[in-house]
Amino acid sequence: MAATASTAAALLTRPVGGAPHFAASSSSSASASSHRRRLLSVRCQSTSVDKQQEPKAKRSVLDNASNLLTNLLSGGSLGNMPVAEGAVTDLFGKPLFFSLYDWFIEHGSVYKLAFGPKSFVVVSDPIVARHILRENAFCYDKGVLAEILKPIMGKGLIPADLDTWKQRRKVITPGFHALFIEAMVRIFTKCSERTISKLEQLTESDDAEQKSAIVDLEAEFSNLALDIIGLGIFNYDFDSVTKESPVIKRKFHADLKVINDCLDSLIKNAKETRQEADVEKLQQRDYSSLKDVSLLRFLVDMRGADVDDRQLRDDLMTMLIAGHETTAAVLTWSIYLLAQNPTKMRKAQAEVDSILSSGAVTVESLKKMEYIKSIIVESLRLYPQPPLLIRRSLRPDKLPGGYNGAKEGYEIPAGTDIFVSIYNLHRSPYFWDRPNEFEPERFSVPKKDEDVEGWAGFDPGRSPGAMYPNEIIADFAFLPFGGGPRKCVGDQFALLESTVALALMLQKFDVELRGSPDKVEMVTGATIHTKNAFHLAPRVWRQVRFQSCFDLTGKPDACSAGNKKPKGINNQI
Repeated sequence: MAATASTAAALLTRPVGGAPHFAASSSSSASASSHRRRLLSVRCQSTSVDKQQEPKAKRSVLDNASNLLTNLLSGGSLGNMPVAEGAVTDLFGKPLFFSLYDWFIEHGSVYKLAFGPKSFVVVSDPIVARHILRENAFCYDKGVLAEILKPIMGKGLIPADLDTWKQRRKVITPGFHALFIEAMVRIFTKCSERTISKLEQLTESDDAEQKSAIVDLEAEFSNLALDIIGLGIFNYDFDSVTKESPVIKRKFHADLKVINDCLDSLIKNAKETRQEADVEKLQQRDYSSLKDVSLLRFLVDMRGADVDDRQLRDDLMTMLIAGHETTAAVLTWSIYLLAQNPTKMRKAQAEVDSILSSGAVTVESLKKMEYIKSIIVESLRLYPQPPLLIRRSLRPDKLPGGYNGAKEGYEIPAGTDIFVSIYNLHRSPYFWDRPNEFEPERFSVPKKDEDVEGWAGFDPGRSPGAMYPNEIIADFAFLPFGGGPRKCVGDQFALLESTVALALMLQKFDVELRGSPDKVEMVTGATIHTKNAFHLAPRVWRQVRFQSCFDLTGKPDACSAGNKKPKGINNQI
């Protein structure tokens, strides 16, 4: 492999400091383009001390006590499985997935992680992940995740027990059919243009106060995604791009009441105007003449799929929460990565200009945007949303050993909690060349490693007709939306809305890095996002024609096109 385990570990533990900030200019133009683009300037400021650089050997009294308790209470119940002693301080000041990666490099692709009386099996191997998610999927449920999400999502698809999931999945999946997706592309475009118009107004404003305002770009992407989910899933316009949304405020209990009241009203209205039909007829509807183009309308109108209001609300709440924050994160990291790679940005812009020069965004035009789609999925590889999948075994099972694991595999008892580390899978030095580098082009190149028994490698032709690389193409080394029966039902919806938004952003704006990419601090919950957000600060910028490369100050660099890495830019994240 091109990258060694030690190299990969070193890259993952590079300094992590303050968050980038975005600043917009009033004018700019791009080479190879007939129209002007404004400049979004990405500023990185260091605001914190890197805690990943502390020597791992130093253990506090708290750590020693924790490890002693771990040894006494969780012992060797998983037999031959390697054990990572989780020091409490490993979890302070950095996301959990960083520590899980360090232990993956140290202990291998399957190991037990124990903190006091609680232990988890951490899986960082596509062969083992495939067994858990597809080959033996119904031996597992969502475990801890379901317990956490149940108060919010009830029996929505993510936390639902297997019986509820089977029944709801069968009803919801047909809703994401081809004609619905075509109608959604129009909504994606409308909402994206609303966001872009807002950013353009900020850059063109003559109002001094407005010009000096700081705009949280990550929050703007969240607003955009929320508006898309609202219109596409239950026909409600939050209009959060142009006015403050109660959902974005994140006052948890108050927000839940606002959202639940809203959903109850929408469900009531949809049922009162029900137009019952068989699923085949619903999938052939003329969406251009339909006033209510939403998944809720489809679910309510489907003959034989009557469901109580509470279940419908759980379904919609799940899609609302799972959908909008994920898309916001994908767009944020895509912009961040492109800001460090101006040559790749211009390649993407050239594709957008060529494809959209003759008309609006359509499904057919999106199919042609191979490079834009590759940027989206490469962003999801480097910053998976979510970074972990959580499962619990319902009965005893035997996990495969995976790459370099125990040949005999690993016996696990019923009730075993498992973390499938998507972050580790996506950055594994055993399955990806240069795993920590931003290389959208990698998804067009087959990769077969004969040394990895049981892994079929990466083959773009393995999933005919797929618009985006998926778990089948990568044989479970790439899992942006999970895999197997419980894979995210809205994957194509999320990918397409991200592609539309990114394409239209790049059509209007250039992105430039100011400051070191090493100073970005990440935090994580359900998704990986920036700790202090990305900020866009409108300001006057001189008109400038883009050269082949730019340095971090925005001044033209002397490097020639494609032959020299832009000065000061580090392409490794």
